[in-house]
Amino acid sequence: MVLGGTVTLAQADDIPDKYPASVLYSAPVEVAPGVYSAIGATQPPTYENAGHNNNLSFIVTADGVAVVNGGASWKLAAALHSEIRKITDQPVKLVINENGQGHSMLGNSYWATQNIPILAHKDAAADFIDVSGPSGLEALNEYAGENAAGTRIVEPTELFSHRKDIQMGDTKIEVLHLGSAHSPGDTQVWLPDSKVLIAGDIAFSERMPPIFEGTCTLCWIETFETKLQLLGAEIVVPGHGAPTDLATVRHGTVDYLKDLRAKISEHIESGGDLSQAYYVDQSQWAYMDTFEELAAKNAGMVFSEVEFE
Repeated sequence: MVLGGTVTLAQADDIPDKYPASVLYSAPVEVAPGVYSAIGATQPPTYENAGHNNNLSFIVTADGVAVVNGGASWKLAAALHSEIRKITDQPVKLVINENGQGHSMLGNSYWATQNIPILAHKDAAADFIDVSGPSGLEALNEYAGENAAGTRIVEPTELFSHRKDIQMGDTKIEVLHLGSAHSPGDTQVWLPDSKVLIAGDIAFSERMPPIFEGTCTLCWIETFETKLQLLGAEIVVPGHGAPTDLATVRHGTVDYLKDLRAKISEHIESGGDLSQAYYVDQSQWAYMDTFEELAAKNAGMVFSEVEFE
């Protein structure tokens, strides 16, 4: 892990499982006092990583634990809970879903049986129930085998629209929706006293940002530059990959999106069509994990967006 530094190609994560003793891909590490994260694989979900390909974080306070991300399955959520109990006697009092994707919310099925409140943005919850939950559960059952057991679709129990301020002991937790970014209801968890931002999928560094149908990349850039940057985070825990600094996630997110938009705009202005757009030069970003899976797809999505701006 590198805090306050850049992530290099040598740190690209292609190990099938770093923590064979657990269904988790890796054991939680303390990224700042009282803030822990089990860093997931930066590759697509597989049987070997059990779907733990995002970061599962938690905040230990004098009045309980707040978990950030429900996890991709019942078993992953239960495994994270087991690790939390090794670190603290404080009970988990809140689970925060950072978006509506399956690897953020499918583990709600475990946390709900523990009678723990589950908080999510209203748009993320709607996306999970209508789209991402059913497709995510189907995919989980296909790749995870026995590690999908017990997982079902469970809605968050509490919703917010713009922000929710939480005080747990002496720890102030701000749950924010800074604006349109990667997916509906993207949620950031900001700890102003320690200047730690659990950013979720608004911020990328090691892994290529995925661009979905309906993603507004121009809005994503604006949200990052006019809202996220102004927080002044010193440590950023992105949705995928090692905790790092603001400059690193800005490069992996904003610089990437701006570069791809510029290349697609130039392609359109020169008379290029969609079939050719998939091949615009993104080689400078080839160091990112999931480049092979996402680069051409992202180009097509941005073509569809820029064409009508």
